[in-house]
Amino acid sequence: MSLSTDHHEKLLQKYLDGQCTRAEMEELYAWLQSSGAHRSLLAAMQQEFEKTMSERHEIPSEVSDRIETRLLQEISREKVVQFPQRNRLRWIAAAAVLLLAGSAAYWYMDAVYPRKTITSDNISLVDTGDIAPGTNKAILTLANGDVVTLDSAGNQVISQGQTTVHQKNGQLQYAVQGNSDGVVYNTLTVPRGGQFNIILPDGSHVWLNAASSMRYPTAFNGSRREVEIQGQVYFEITPNARQPFFVKVNNMEVQVLGTRFDVMAYADEKSINTTLIEGMVNVNYGEREQRLRPGQQAILDPVTGNMVVKPADVDQVIAWKTGFFEFDNASLADILRQLSRWYDIDVSYNQIGNERLFGGRISRSLPLSDILHMLEANGPTFLLSGRKLTVTSGK
Repeated sequence: MSLSTDHHEKLLQKYLDGQCTRAEMEELYAWLQSSGAHRSLLAAMQQEFEKTMSERHEIPSEVSDRIETRLLQEISREKVVQFPQRNRLRWIAAAAVLLLAGSAAYWYMDAVYPRKTITSDNISLVDTGDIAPGTNKAILTLANGDVVTLDSAGNQVISQGQTTVHQKNGQLQYAVQGNSDGVVYNTLTVPRGGQFNIILPDGSHVWLNAASSMRYPTAFNGSRREVEIQGQVYFEITPNARQPFFVKVNNMEVQVLGTRFDVMAYADEKSINTTLIEGMVNVNYGEREQRLRPGQQAILDPVTGNMVVKPADVDQVIAWKTGFFEFDNASLADILRQLSRWYDIDVSYNQIGNERLFGGRISRSLPLSDILHMLEANGPTFLLSGRKLTVTSGK
């Protein structure tokens, strides 16, 4: 451990003990601002703190304990780090979280050190500056071919025969009035840089990740409920034993015997992954069939047709739905594919990415530059021009 790191760890401990002088607090905050990695973490914590304050509209007496607990659980793991460094950097993250646990110190520091745009010598932001994270947005294609643009702010009612579609606050909800004899289909398409939530006519809840789509009927008639998807979609299905639910992905079919599961079927990924959170599903591909139980994942290679079932890290699989990226032994290319979809960027390589594996959890609400800072702290460097991100070094 360097003398500098040891010194600042002691300052952190003094702060936790309530013994920091004003000068020491200023030094401690300056240290957190001293690198892209620290500043990115600080920005994430600041955002979470402000969100909590806005929900309460006041500074409650228990804020220190509540913020400390919440941030330790959710933000101390947000750092993307190379695995050999994970423990040390998580300690730094936890210590920095505790630094913001006291509301008075937070407001003091914010006044003394106004927020700045984060920059780095290793990341060149050309033309457009930073890129904001994705938002709730989608395109709804009706049965007659009409196209409706949806976003988080829109509120509207769309009528299709006996079916009424309500859009409110980033969610789409279908309601069937009376009997619907004819079956017509809608398609919900979520572009890169977006996500969207829909409630199907049977009451089932569906979340679509960026660069995903779902085709579905406006009313479920007949002996089965069926939808077709591309990309990544999370389902919470309303049970109906007399009308089972099916999800089709190319030539694969998921028969739903339970309620909560995730299907990841992006064209640029090597496999189609079906992960069961609760209940039971059958995954069928040709003559192959696998029954999943909670905590299991079926991994299908669409090229060879091989399908295996393995235990799943459920939290990692559905992290996108809860507002995070989560990586475990992920390559730089794996990470950048996810970033390209959420931030609507194109990625190219002047130099092949390094072979290091990364792990950690990052908030999807951060601007792109914050995440790039976290990555470049572990070797790669980037050039961002407009919406084109180039990996300029893979060290």
